[in-house]
Order: sequence, then C-alpha cells, then structure tokens
Amino acid sequence: MVRTVGVEEELLLVDVRTGRPMSVSGVVLAKEAEALGEDPLAKVGIVPCGAVEGEFQQQQIEIHTSPVQDLAVLDAELRHWRGRARALAREVGASVAALATSPMPVEPRAVPSPRYERMQELLGLTGRRHLTCGCHVHVGVESDEEAVGVLDRARVWLPVLLAISSNSPYWQGEDSGYASYRSQAFSLWPSFGPPDRFGSAAGYRAAVDALLATGAALDEGMVYWDARLAVSYPTVEIRAADVCLDVADTVFVAALCRGLVETAAREWRRGEPAPDVATSLLRVAAWHAARYGVESQLIDPRTMRPAPARDVVAALVAYVSPALDADGDRLVVEAGVERLWSRGTGATRQRRTMERTGQLIDVVAQAARITGGQDG
Repeated sequence: MVRTVGVEEELLLVDVRTGRPMSVSGVVLAKEAEALGEDPLAKVGIVPCGAVEGEFQQQQIEIHTSPVQDLAVLDAELRHWRGRARALAREVGASVAALATSPMPVEPRAVPSPRYERMQELLGLTGRRHLTCGCHVHVGVESDEEAVGVLDRARVWLPVLLAISSNSPYWQGEDSGYASYRSQAFSLWPSFGPPDRFGSAAGYRAAVDALLATGAALDEGMVYWDARLAVSYPTVEIRAADVCLDVADTVFVAALCRGLVETAAREWRRGEPAPDVATSLLRVAAWHAARYGVESQLIDPRTMRPAPARDVVAALVAYVSPALDADGDRLVVEAGVERLWSRGTGATRQRRTMERTGQLIDVVAQAARITGGQDG
C-alpha cells in the first residue's frame, strides 16, 4: 500500500508594489467563506480536504491539500490552492508569496483569537515579532507505535530536508547570513527543534505530557518539533522545511518525506535500532543546514561530521531509494535533485535576484510571480 501524503503551506500576503506584507488575512478568509456560503468562524482547524485557512499572523494564510497517494494529484492540488489563495488576495489588493520570511521590514499583527492572544502573552516579544512560513508534510502511518518508530529513525535526516528547502535568507530588510532564517527565528520558541528518541508511543506521550506540564506550550498543537505525530490525523507530520518557492520543489520535498517515512518504518518493522544520536548534535546539524543550505557542507547523519552537501543529499536519496521505487516517486526526486543543483534553493534564487537588481521589492515581486505559476 502506498502511503498517503498531504501538504500544508504557509504563504505571505504581500503588496507587490512595496514588497511589504499586508494584514488582510481576515478579509481574505471572509471572502472565501462568503464564496463557499459558510460562516467564517466555521473554518477553524484542519479539515481532511483542501482549503485556504488562517494562521498566526494577519499577514499570512495557509493552504493545505487532501491526503493523496499520487504525487501528480498533489502537484495539481497545490497549484489549485495557491491559485485560489492568489485570487482571493487580489480581491483585496494583495498577492501571495511563498517566502519563509519577509524580505522587507514588517510589524507582525496576530490574528485576534483567544488562543493566539494567549500565545502572545506566553511568548512576549518572541511571539509579537514572529512571522515565518513553513511547509508541513503529513505522511500516513498505521499506528502510533509505527509513527514513533519512524520519528526515532528519520530524525537524523531532517536537517537535510531543511537545507534542501531553505528559502528565507532575508529578515527585517537585511541579509541574515542564513539560508533559512525561519528556523532560527522559530528556535526562540521553547517547544521547537529536533525531536528526541522516544522508543515507543508511551515514551512519546510521556515526553509530550512533560512538555505541557511545564507550561511552555499551551496545548499539543504547540509541540513544534521538526517532526511529530499529527494532532488530528494518523500521520507523521514533518515540519522541518521552509515553504518552497516553486510547487515542484514542494512535491520534491513531499516525495523525500514519504520515502523517509516508509524507509524508517521498514527498519522499525525489522527491529533495526534507531541511530543513537544526541538531540544536541541534531540541533547543531539543523543550525548548520540553516546557515549554509546546500551551498557548501552539511552534517552527514551517518557520521555526524561535515561532508559536501552534494554527497549528503545523494546519501539521503540512496537511503530512501527502495521506497521511492516502490511508490513510483523516483523520477520526481531525480528531477528535484537536478533542479537543486542547476537552479539552487529558494534562498539562492532570492539572493540572485537581489544581486541582479539591488532591490528587495524585486525579490518579493519575483516570489509572488513564482508562487502564482507565472515565472519559472
């Protein structure tokens, strides 16, 4: 059985004339609710089909697909929902951009809701200044025990996914020096980062309960580990990636995630031990991936030592290759790898635009065109 895969993408709402994010998510979502004949308050939380929904800040929205088996269907759904989000944004004079952070200066404004108000109160300045967009990939699993077996074995590869997807070099109007500054901004949250090894579903539940007992997370939805058991569905939710500029790259990341889940699940079923790598080292590996993307070296999960990024990406593809072949995903991954080395990550493409024009406004405008499928 081919595992299902679904994707959530967070997108910025931007004014392409100024490059700045716009606080219009409430109006956008009200228009979508009106078009669907729904009460705007009825669309709260994740639903098991595609949708345009709200997020933490008013300058962003989220789209998500239904769970599918065919990556061509996933590609089509992502293009549909990006197009729908773009059409809704245009009704209020905005556009959408798949940027993991805003290149232009921004004053985030939280969506007015009791939960988000509590989060702002808990996090203080960290919450008030936070505006990032990620890509979350849900892969179907058969049980919580299998899901935890997957987490324990896949966790060492998550920094490589971050590097491949890196798409946030700019922060508050300047080059951060990172390929993924989104991950650095999110690292200020107390419940963010690489997951530990849990050993069993009971071990996972005990870790979540212990975290919640500290008061550093309001609820299980605030357990923002780079991979976790999804709160509402029987899936592993891999949250390591930046939102990708191009839909094709989102599907590439999703294919790698599905391959990683299936490969780790096979190892778990065979009773193979999970890699004994300290979470502190995985935190360093994630920092390294965020800092450099795929431009130089990555921390090789097999040795936990620096190695050429091309070699580490190739090692990930080789590791999941049997699963890719079984699921029919090899061509998607091979095409994604070719684009990665010929065109670069989103961070590389953003910097290339900045080098060419010298204007961050142009970075945002190009991202909006790519998000809308108008620019390759």
